[in-house]
Amino acid sequence: MDKIETFLGTLGGIVWGPFLLIPLLLGTGIYLTFRLGGIQFLRLGAALRLGLIKRKDDDAEGDISQFQALTTAMAATVGTGNIVGVATAIGIGGPGALFWMWVTALLGMASKYSEAFLGVRFRTTDAAGEKSGGPQYYLERGIPGGLGRILALSFAIFAVFACFGIGNMTQGNSIASNLERSFAVPTWVTGAVLAGLTLVVLVGGIKSIGRVTAGFVPAMILFYVLGALYILGANAGDVPAAFAQVFSQAFSGTSAVGGFLGSTIMIAVQYGVARGIFSNESGMGSAAIAAASAQTTHPVRQGLVSMTQTFIDTIIVVSCTGLVIITTGVWNQTDPATGQQISASIMTGEAFTHGLPGQWGHWIVTIGLVMFAYSTILGWAYYGERNVERLVGRRGVMPFRVLFSAVVFFGCTVQLGVVWNFSDVMNGLMAIPNLIGLLILSGLIARETRHYLRHDPKLEASRAEIEAFMQGQPGWEEWKASERSVHR
Repeated sequence: MDKIETFLGTLGGIVWGPFLLIPLLLGTGIYLTFRLGGIQFLRLGAALRLGLIKRKDDDAEGDISQFQALTTAMAATVGTGNIVGVATAIGIGGPGALFWMWVTALLGMASKYSEAFLGVRFRTTDAAGEKSGGPQYYLERGIPGGLGRILALSFAIFAVFACFGIGNMTQGNSIASNLERSFAVPTWVTGAVLAGLTLVVLVGGIKSIGRVTAGFVPAMILFYVLGALYILGANAGDVPAAFAQVFSQAFSGTSAVGGFLGSTIMIAVQYGVARGIFSNESGMGSAAIAAASAQTTHPVRQGLVSMTQTFIDTIIVVSCTGLVIITTGVWNQTDPATGQQISASIMTGEAFTHGLPGQWGHWIVTIGLVMFAYSTILGWAYYGERNVERLVGRRGVMPFRVLFSAVVFFGCTVQLGVVWNFSDVMNGLMAIPNLIGLLILSGLIARETRHYLRHDPKLEASRAEIEAFMQGQPGWEEWKASERSVHR
């Protein structure tokens, strides 16, 4: 088992290293940002208004509202990466890593828009009448020939494996270990409750998941962010210095102190980008699966709504975590017993405990971690289900739901060293075929996006108005026909 763990750790280092996934992710984000004319900066306000205030397109095809599709995707991304992942990036890469997490998010918004656009643009309807889409479909339907099929099947296989790792066992284990440590709840009790709750939600399908995440996700984010804002308000005088550290050390690195590893600029970049992608999943293709279920009158509209997920996840939630860690000084704190830097797994908890009176900080991080991790389980369950449907058809969906719920219990009750490394590898391998597809399909994305936004820049057009200005455009009739097609 030790050899397997070592092998997976080495493979994960290659996949997420500076010569493969990091330049591919950043390069794709930069390229799409230019091709789309900086869409994430120019259309963010309209996208937030449509997704968070209007929340749905009237008289549109789909299974759930645009807001529910957004919260389902956010359920999968706002997870342990927003708490432990940020601490890992700052603990190893220094405060400058937070800057690179921001850069990754801002560039990643163009990637997130593109994959969500394609998820809706090439979605189909399964045998049960539910919308199904994502890289497992648009890579094959958008890219002709054998290459598209190979990329689509590769993504689907890697996604199914990944959902049992990063979207299931690791999250359940985080919940169980935290509840055991904080409230002395036996891990098997946590596992049984989580497995039961998960199965109940999953049996109801995407509509059930959408209803749960629409109420649960905003509440959990608000709960966590308000605690962080209180700490930042109480330490307002230290916030400017924290920002100065973030920007200066992004380009200069951090000198070693105590047991701190010592960060060069390359380490800051590597961990900032890797943990940023781990947190917001931009470019991985997963969010496109949730986007494909949305009730929307045009792919551009849901693409823009989905783009806001990365903004909320990283620019808001991750920033809150990072700035709390930096302003409280915990990122540079050493453990008196060892003389080494404190573990990233407890760094955020220590920061919140320093910043809030009594045990409030500890409770906020513990409860926040539990909520974030459980929401990730629900989001990734849907991702896995749609990829199982792609590989074996609708008949595989219910067995998958039962198995997925059972594996939640397993994850809560065992040690998972090798699973974490396996999850990192599968996550990275998911992203590679998707990013290749985004680059190949970038011309289609840019062309159709430009035409739509030329006629509806504020995202306020009715379905009849959209029909009028889209008539005769390449791909429009194809998309409307695909809305009625059934994949078996």
